[in-house]
Amino acid sequence: MARPVRAALIQATLCEPVTSPLPKIKQAMIEKHVAMLATAAERGAQVACFQELFYGPYFCAEQQTKWYDLTERVPDGPTTQLMQELAKKHGIVLVVPVYEEDLPGIYYNTAAVIDANGSYLGKFRKMHIPQCGPGFFEKFYFRPGNLGYPVFQTRVGKVGVYICYDRHFPEGARCLGLNGAEIVFNPSATVAGLSEYLWKLEQPAHAVANQYFVGAINRPGWEEPWRIGEFYGQSYFCDPRGQMLAVGKRDQDDIVIADLDLNMIREVRNTWQFFRDRRPESYGAIVAD
Repeated sequence: MARPVRAALIQATLCEPVTSPLPKIKQAMIEKHVAMLATAAERGAQVACFQELFYGPYFCAEQQTKWYDLTERVPDGPTTQLMQELAKKHGIVLVVPVYEEDLPGIYYNTAAVIDANGSYLGKFRKMHIPQCGPGFFEKFYFRPGNLGYPVFQTRVGKVGVYICYDRHFPEGARCLGLNGAEIVFNPSATVAGLSEYLWKLEQPAHAVANQYFVGAINRPGWEEPWRIGEFYGQSYFCDPRGQMLAVGKRDQDDIVIADLDLNMIREVRNTWQFFRDRRPESYGAIVAD
C-alpha cells in the first residue's frame, strides 16, 4: 500500500533592496513566504521547506556586522513561533531556515522543524561552513553546527535536513540515512558557475546511495549590489532511484510540488542492499585526521 506525501519547495526572489532597513527586509520576505506557503497548502502540500536564510538576502556576499541583527533564538524567536502558528493553521509540516543566535556572538545557520500540529520538533545546524570568497564569507557569520545529523518524526514521515554547502559532503548524507530519514531537505543559496552542474548531480547521488527522497531548494534571481552570481532556482525533488520528480523555474518565484510515495524506499532497499552490504569497519580513513 502506498504512503503518499505531497511535498513543496518554496523559492523566492528578494523583494526589498538590501539597502533598506533590516526589519523592513525581514518583514517583506516573511510576508511573501507566508503568502506562498498558503498557496502551497491550498494545493495540498503536507510538508514544505523554505530556502536558506529565507527572510533576507544572501548577506554572506559581504562581511558586515549589521547582518548579525537578523539573528534570533530558536525556538523562542518570533519567526519560529510564527511558523508554528502557520503549521497548525494549515496542517502542514515545515522546515524553516533561520539565522540563529545561541548566545550573543555565537550564531548558527539553522533550520527548525515543525510538525503539522504546530509543535517544535528540533533543529539542524549547518555543519560545513564555507569561506569561498569573494562572495561566500560564511565563517564571518556562522559557527559550525554541533547537533549532528538529527532526523525528526513528523506527521508525514521521518525528515532530515542538510543545508547548502553540506551537500558536498556525502558522509553527513549517509548519517541522515542511517538515522532513518525518508525525506531530506537541502535549503540552499547557490549561484551559477563552477558548482551549477553539481546541483543536479550530487543530491540525486545522495538519494541513490542512501535510498531516500531529496528536496533541494535554491533561491532565484540576482541580488544587488553584490551580483556574486545568478541564484539559479531550479529547486527539485528526486526519488530514491535518483529520478527527477519535479523541477522549478530558474529565475523567478516558484512553488515546486511533488507527490512522494515513501513506500518506494522499502522497495528500492529490497533491491539494492546498500545498507546491508556496508563495511563500516573498513572506512576508518574517512574520519582520520
